[in-house]
Amino acid sequence: MALTDASLTALRVFREVAERGTLTAAATALGYTQSAVSRQIASLERAAGAPLLERRHDGVRLTAAGRVVLRRAAAVVDQVDAGSRELAGLPGEPSTVRLGWFASAGAVVLPRALAVLRQTHPAITVNSREGSTAALVRALRAGTLDLALLAWIPPYRPLDTEAPLLELQLLSERSLRVAVPASHTLARGDYIDVADLHGQRWIAGPPAPAGDSVTLVVWPGLDERPEIAHVARDWLAKLNLVAAGCGLTTVPVAVAAAVPPGVRVLPVRGGPREQRRLLLARLPGPLPEPAARLAQALRTAALAP
Repeated sequence: MALTDASLTALRVFREVAERGTLTAAATALGYTQSAVSRQIASLERAAGAPLLERRHDGVRLTAAGRVVLRRAAAVVDQVDAGSRELAGLPGEPSTVRLGWFASAGAVVLPRALAVLRQTHPAITVNSREGSTAALVRALRAGTLDLALLAWIPPYRPLDTEAPLLELQLLSERSLRVAVPASHTLARGDYIDVADLHGQRWIAGPPAPAGDSVTLVVWPGLDERPEIAHVARDWLAKLNLVAAGCGLTTVPVAVAAAVPPGVRVLPVRGGPREQRRLLLARLPGPLPEPAARLAQALRTAALAP
């Protein structure tokens, strides 16, 4: 057999598996059974004449052949979808950019960038979605995202080991802060000494998913077992819990512009500096003008005070 014998359904399923990272997640997203997904992958591997996926305990990883097929599958599926729209008399989407972003980017940076873009280039449409670092990187590889906003933390390891390497643009590098209730004794000064964080109650994010490392729990490197009073994924929930006097939470400095009344966001002195980098990631190659315009708007928003 040859790859030309592969069905469009098999290509769509393979693309979904590559993006989701597991057969189970792909089956759920597509509304298929896992066995149906496995059959489609098996048929595609027969057509390709090589294994396309490496099955591991934590999901699947593309083989070298799988990476080649994924690039082709993404292009074929996109072209077929564009042709279907054209035949149906629907307008094309030459000015649509697909953007992924990590949780805290949605609090300030993303809304600022989209507001600027609507004013300067209103014809550009941005479709966006939140995700973990690992999920967003897989989506870039699968061709279902054009750009991804990612948080990068020390020691700044590679985001993945696939080829070709992702192109990474550093948008900003900022320190972490601590959000405290305005009525708290720690809110009286202009900064918090790291020693004063001992014995505090914390509002934490949930544990990071596999392959991700940007979830903020308590102040990094705190040399005690912290008391975590509340666990919440949503940033607005965490900050409102702070405003209600329920504890402290660690925040990226960009979130400071979105805090509700009753919260102060302060720097921490003492101990190592806790830096976080904001990256814009994409696959290598020419960047279409709509994506380039969005990238510039994101950079402007990331650098705003």
